[in-house]
Amino acid sequence: MSLKQWEDNGWLRPHRTSRKEISSLLSIVERDLNDAHGDISSDWRFGIAYNGALKLCKILLSAEGYRPSHELQHYRTLAALPEILGEAKKADAEYLNDCRKKRNIVEYDGVGGASESDADELIGFVKELRVLGTPEQLKGEELLNRAYRVDSGKITLYYLQQMM
Repeated sequence: MSLKQWEDNGWLRPHRTSRKEISSLLSIVERDLNDAHGDISSDWRFGIAYNGALKLCKILLSAEGYRPSHELQHYRTLAALPEILGEAKKADAEYLNDCRKKRNIVEYDGVGGASESDADELIGFVKELRVLGTPEQLKGEELLNRAYRVDSGKITLYYLQQMM
């Protein structure tokens, strides 16, 4: 199902992003990665890392011209990952959805739901998500031109200045 079909279903709504918005979101990701290494509980480290992953997915969705509708915002933002970057990212979206569920438990229901290894794994995942792969692994030259910069053979999440 395409993002346009998601919009037609009411799951997404059109959104025009800006350099300022993307820059702010990337700053949040960097802050979250730094803070997640702090001397705090594994639950908080996990939640902070989750927020970084969510922001990276939000950047991708924004670059495609969408934002999630009010219902299931986190779920839709994460689930859009393979719709934007291709089916090879489906397992990543499923992993992030599992993280979303765990984050909800440690945020709202109880203490101790995320282990140190859970937090470390998610922090590593967020760092890797910032570098998405080679150009051949990603679909669509248009996507590359809108939201990425080719840097040493890798695609680094970055909003191109000339987009605006």
